[in-house]
Amino acid sequence: MPARTTTPPDLVVEKQSAKTAPPPMYRVILLNDDYTPMEFVVHVLQKYFGKGQEEAMRIMLQVHHEGKGVCGVYPHDIAASRIAQVAQHARARQHPLQCVMEPAGDE
Repeated sequence: MPARTTTPPDLVVEKQSAKTAPPPMYRVILLNDDYTPMEFVVHVLQKYFGKGQEEAMRIMLQVHHEGKGVCGVYPHDIAASRIAQVAQHARARQHPLQCVMEPAGDE
């Protein structure tokens, strides 16, 4: 026979709400190289990061002049997926374009 437990009548049980934090975010960064055509970089920014023509041109010029440019800020899995897509697309077209991610921090 199972044992029965009784709770005292003056016992108050509080329900704790579960708090979820937003996932950590990562910057996806394109790195400059001397071989990938500027038009291809613009194409990648439009195709994989949803940038318009003007914003893609601005980021491409930043990559060209400063050595790197931020494509977007995403959760880890999405950032890793975008990086893999860019790498596969670039390699298939024989371009050495590289994309990396870094923690976004609290800016």
